[in-house]
Amino acid sequence: MSNIKDEINRRRTFAIISHPDAGKTTLTEKFLLYGGAINLAGSVKGKATARHAVSDWMEIEKERGISVTSSVLQFEYDNFCINILDTPGHQDFSEDTYRTLMAADSAVMVIDASKGVEAQTRKLFKVCVMRHIPIFTFINKMDRDANDTFDLLDDIEKELGIETCPVNWPIGSGKGFKGVFDRNRQTVVTFSDTQKGTKEGETKEISLQDKEELIAEIGQAAYDKLSDEIELLDGASAEFDLEQVQAGNLTPVFFGSALTNFGVEIFLKYFLEMTTTPLPRKADIGIIDPVENEFSAFVFKIQANMNKAHRDRVAFMRICSGKFDASMEVKHVQGGKVMRLSQPQQIMADERKILSEAYAGDIIGVFDPGIFSIGDTVCSPKQQFSYEGIPTFAPEHFARVRQIDTMKRKQFVKGISQIAQEGAIQIFQEMNSGMEEIIVGVVGVLQFDVLKYRLENEYNVEIRLENLPYEHIRWIENKEEVDVAKLTGTSDMKKIQDLKGNPLLLFINQWSIGMTLDRNKGLVLSEFGRN
Repeated sequence: MSNIKDEINRRRTFAIISHPDAGKTTLTEKFLLYGGAINLAGSVKGKATARHAVSDWMEIEKERGISVTSSVLQFEYDNFCINILDTPGHQDFSEDTYRTLMAADSAVMVIDASKGVEAQTRKLFKVCVMRHIPIFTFINKMDRDANDTFDLLDDIEKELGIETCPVNWPIGSGKGFKGVFDRNRQTVVTFSDTQKGTKEGETKEISLQDKEELIAEIGQAAYDKLSDEIELLDGASAEFDLEQVQAGNLTPVFFGSALTNFGVEIFLKYFLEMTTTPLPRKADIGIIDPVENEFSAFVFKIQANMNKAHRDRVAFMRICSGKFDASMEVKHVQGGKVMRLSQPQQIMADERKILSEAYAGDIIGVFDPGIFSIGDTVCSPKQQFSYEGIPTFAPEHFARVRQIDTMKRKQFVKGISQIAQEGAIQIFQEMNSGMEEIIVGVVGVLQFDVLKYRLENEYNVEIRLENLPYEHIRWIENKEEVDVAKLTGTSDMKKIQDLKGNPLLLFINQWSIGMTLDRNKGLVLSEFGRN
């Protein structure tokens, strides 16, 4: 038992969230460099070299230089086993990020120093707050001209409603970026430009007391400004309180530059000290402790065609308790079957390593023959419980899908169904039409492009999308009590059903929802579906 306990306690599982272009993928790669998982950082589309970021694997990602799916990266550093869940920054893929945050124990929020808190950061942050996830902030791109540091902290506090506690403090920015002051150790770590993509860089550590050497290194003006700011900081910023951090009420803030690799290792070391071991999880029988319970996990993501050669489907599971052994039998709670998980693997972007064991906190990918759904629980056969479901978010954009070549009906139905099972799109049918009339709903319009691209490239099916004017969708909560066929709606209402046969209503106008409720006494509508 002590070995299992030790293994679980050295795990750290976190998600990285940010607005697009804040430098999240670059930061992820630098972590991997320190862990020795890669030797040279790739670069995202549009940079000087043609290498692509390690965590971006899908063809469309390489073409556009954006992350559209979350990938999982594991590496060892300083006797910690670290699982990073890299999430798409683009808001059109936010639903994937919401689900990924369900599998993380903490989040690292990357903010661009010249832009502050941006719209997408705000949206993702709300999910962290809902789950009381500890949030650590890395203010990136200090090697470029940045906003005033106090303004950046104010921005986080006002926009996100969380207190900030700077763990280090930048000295200048852009061409005048000299380094950071470590408040805890009372030392200045100086910055020198490093070769892109390598971890070696000249850094010097100088005590704040060593005034002469410090002035010689950073200059009198920077020293005077730093002295004033330290005084202000000590009087104005929140005290560091680990309990408040772990409750999600206080965010420790770090400054650096992922591109030049400055401040990344400092951040990583502090983060590992402050973040928690795998957390207990809520199930229908109560709280499940990661160490005390036998193996259990839940599915938070399904991805088809990760490997072009195999045309496979992988279900990603977050292990919540105990130890997983590849030879063990597990129970798929929702399917009611006892089985072995097929081809359990650790996935590093698109590279795979077959696993013989894994522990609470780890993320594993298993071959899915089409039996798993997002939110499903698997556990050792002696146990019987299921973890809380993951909500499906209401789509905001809808389109009718028509295939161009009707002879390819079989591939079309297979492709669209598999992509829908991943949770990136939701598919609906006209009432009583079967799969003849398919309506696709997405959270962000870029998902339509991805759907078209993937159907063509992975399933060899061409489609035409016809945008529909609907913007609001509601699930009928009490479908057993109402006769859906006889509902009196508004002229802009459309009745549809999901793949499980649940009835839904689409509306063009928000006010039509209230009017439909008024006209049908006893009708209960909901904004969320259930996985």
